[in-house]
Amino acid sequence: MRTATFVSLFLAVATTTVAGCGGSFPPPSERLATAEAAARSARELGADKDPKAALHLKLAQEQIDQAKAQMKAEENKKADQTLSRAGADAELAVALAKENNARTETEKAKEKIKSLKKEGK
Repeated sequence: MRTATFVSLFLAVATTTVAGCGGSFPPPSERLATAEAAARSARELGADKDPKAALHLKLAQEQIDQAKAQMKAEENKKADQTLSRAGADAELAVALAKENNARTETEKAKEKIKSLKKEGK
């Protein structure tokens, strides 16, 4: 009888703990929206034109997809962590795309200056 009571108590505590852990972390909807927005920005800035930016954009998209699956499985804490990485990769893709765009514009400006100098001689 004493063992049965102990087992029942143990199962009740374990069930409460497991149920509490699963539902205590809310879906990371805001972090999902932020990561998706950053990935969209990277695409719009032409991240696919720079190999490094394209790699980080691809990683971000894969992590966003993985986080969505985790959210469906109600693994919200894991999804939050995955989306944190996805957001960082997407933001890095944005920065790399901006750097690539700035480099391209700089080269165009240099060529324009060269052209104007040749015409001025």
